[in-house]
Amino acid sequence: MSRTTSTSKAATLAQLQAVIDGLQTQLPNAQFTLGNTTFTTATLVQALQGLVAAIKAANAAQASAEVAVNAMHDAAAKVGPVFLATKRTLVTMYGNATDKLALFGLKPQKAPAPLTADQLAARKAKANATREARGTTSAKQKKSIKGNVTGVTLTPVTAPSDPAPTAQPAPTAATASPSGPAAKQ
Repeated sequence: MSRTTSTSKAATLAQLQAVIDGLQTQLPNAQFTLGNTTFTTATLVQALQGLVAAIKAANAAQASAEVAVNAMHDAAAKVGPVFLATKRTLVTMYGNATDKLALFGLKPQKAPAPLTADQLAARKAKANATREARGTTSAKQKKSIKGNVTGVTLTPVTAPSDPAPTAQPAPTAATASPSGPAAKQ
């Protein structure tokens, strides 16, 4: 099994440049047979520099494409809502006049297909199941639910005879029982 590793373009460029520099300094007049082709150092360096130029051109093209794509996204964010509003307005203005809408490259809105009896029954059954699962009730049923509080003693508050107020103990949780539907469980 062969194992491949990927290297970045920057690493490839650095490696190519090192090979070019090494060939020019160490083997300036050498001749190489690679595959079935014979290369001199000058022709080999020229071929390698062509690859370096192609990688640099691809990097520049990718950078300019990224700038162009970002500019497109910015323009779409600014003008997109205006375009959609224009389409909605034209469809509203011309309604079902397909010949007029075709001049703008638009089609009239399709009316929703009517639901069959089975689809309506399934929709109602699902709504009821969801309502039961969530425990939601109608307004009349909510009005009939009242909380009961037992064991609470009310003490009337009278004005103290001395000007310094005294702290009253707060009722404890043990004196009040929970109320509502959860207390009946």
